Amino acid sequence: MTADTPEFPRAIKSFVTRAGRMGTGQIKALAELGPRFVLPYQTERLDPAAVFGRQAPLVLEIGFGMGGATAEIAAALPDHDFIGCEVHEPGVGALLKLIGERELPNIRIVQHDAVEVLEHMVGPAALAGVHIFFPDPWHKKRHHKRRLIQPAFVAKLVQHLQPGGYLHCATDWQPYAEQMLEVLSAEPLLQNTASGYADKPAYRPLTKFEARGLRLGHGVWDLVFRRRA
Repeated sequence: MTADTPEFPRAIKSFVTRAGRMGTGQIKALAELGPRFVLPYQTERLDPAAVFGRQAPLVLEIGFGMGGATAEIAAALPDHDFIGCEVHEPGVGALLKLIGERELPNIRIVQHDAVEVLEHMVGPAALAGVHIFFPDPWHKKRHHKRRLIQPAFVAKLVQHLQPGGYLHCATDWQPYAEQMLEVLSAEPLLQNTASGYADKPAYRPLTKFEARGLRLGHGVWDLVFRRRA
């Protein structure tokens, strides 16, 4: 993906670079489990059945952080397969550690920008669902253009959803929630599953950060849209 790609006037990225230290457990997990569970980025379509050894609904998670929610969801939905995109190595190591501890065969990781993963590795209508939980809200107004949930990106994303497939976003920043609702509602191929914001689906666990925020009276907004048939 380059800055002059027609779909995106500027190069949208699903991440912002941050430094982070690797713990010994994460380093060990990367060395021992990385070769099996980390997929190399490529410019060819993935064959999910070959990757996972079965036919199952495929869910893409964009930016899984330290992977706690990803592992919880994969354990709760063993009949689904999950591909998580995360560029930060400590997060990749942390999720690999959880995969090993919880014996989760239905997760694979791509350590690369999700926008390019979608563009090159995911086929049209290949996804049963997409999870985007707590993306960077880019609080300052002059940075709002860097937010991931923008009309051009959403229009591209829905092409990879199966009819009836869902897009689930969550944020703890109300102005971003309002923008998400506006952008997703304006996409003609998407239909809101609620009259506005959705109740938190049972499969999405509370993160420690989120639980602390709720205790302090902070809000969390979930949005669940489905691709029209």
